Amino acid sequence: MTEAMPGTILDILTPALILDRTRLQANADRMRARVEQLGVRLRPHVKTSKSIDVLRILAGGADAPITVSTLAEARYFFRHGVRDILYAVGIASVKLPQVAELIRSGCTLRIILDSVDAADAVQGFGTSEGLAIEALVEVDTDGKRAGVDPEDDLLIEIARRLSSGRGARLAGVMTHAGGSYSARTLGEFEAIAERERAGAVTAANRLRAAGFPVDIVSVGSTPTVHYARTLEGVTEARVGVYAFGDLVQAELGTCDIGDIAISVLASVIGHSREHGRVLIDAGFLALSRDRGTADFAVDWGYGAVCDASGEVIANVRVDSTNQEHGIITAVSGELDWSRFPIGACVRILPNHACATAAAYDRYFVTDGREEVVDIWERVNGW
Repeated sequence: MTEAMPGTILDILTPALILDRTRLQANADRMRARVEQLGVRLRPHVKTSKSIDVLRILAGGADAPITVSTLAEARYFFRHGVRDILYAVGIASVKLPQVAELIRSGCTLRIILDSVDAADAVQGFGTSEGLAIEALVEVDTDGKRAGVDPEDDLLIEIARRLSSGRGARLAGVMTHAGGSYSARTLGEFEAIAERERAGAVTAANRLRAAGFPVDIVSVGSTPTVHYARTLEGVTEARVGVYAFGDLVQAELGTCDIGDIAISVLASVIGHSREHGRVLIDAGFLALSRDRGTADFAVDWGYGAVCDASGEVIANVRVDSTNQEHGIITAVSGELDWSRFPIGACVRILPNHACATAAAYDRYFVTDGREEVVDIWERVNGW
């Protein structure tokens, strides 16, 4: 059943996810210019948008290589014509049959791993299936999550296991400096970005010196690509949240609040004047429970509150959430109740765009006004 196109966002059942196409375009243009300046290829991480329509804007009309976080994303984007896909979550053996199916269908799907056991499993599976599965070794450049230390001999042993038969092939190295989200000063950002770059390049050079080909040297997070002074020795940058921006990115300085391209449309459903609370019909299932701004200079609670046109309402935030209820309070002083009549719509800017968008199966697209110009579907699941 085809959904009728709403005339304006005020005709949409709430809660709903609103996407400002003009802001998305501007964010995409800035990042393409940035990676061009750095001299590397852009490989957008589509875990944020999970939408072919968004990717077409991010790619500038080109056939872009992409990064995915789920095999559901890989299947969806492959069906829409994307051929070069990096699945950037450490591979689990149970997923290898799905990887094989995509490869046999013509997808250039690469996986990542960081252990000898995983390398052996991929090599064995690929041999049994008559496939050469391409894999990147994940390198740990900040001790925050997964990966091999670039100076560890384990790096060479993993490459040796991957290259020990016909079932797998070493394609390169990749890293993600998740620690960039803990930086607060320009010096800290630049140091983390350089550590990310240097660690990946060191790993690549050690592998080459040991006789292994390394075609891909992949780095990326929105903060490190934004603040990097150089990406010498790197071949590609993986970035995702830049497409939409969010309150965390605004606090990190990679975007302004006026650049944030998505918001959650909600309805005012109640007042508790005694307690200074406005109730909306968007709770933690609609906004997410991400409190990413809690440690920043500005704590936005569960989201910044805008009016229906998208203008931020000063001195208020979503202070708390229940499953289907959000509670707006004043940051200081008294609420201006005239801004929140019962039945009115507000828009909530997210702390973390990826987490908030994950609650929805579509975007209601605008060009910065209240008129809805399109509906774009997105893929969810694993």
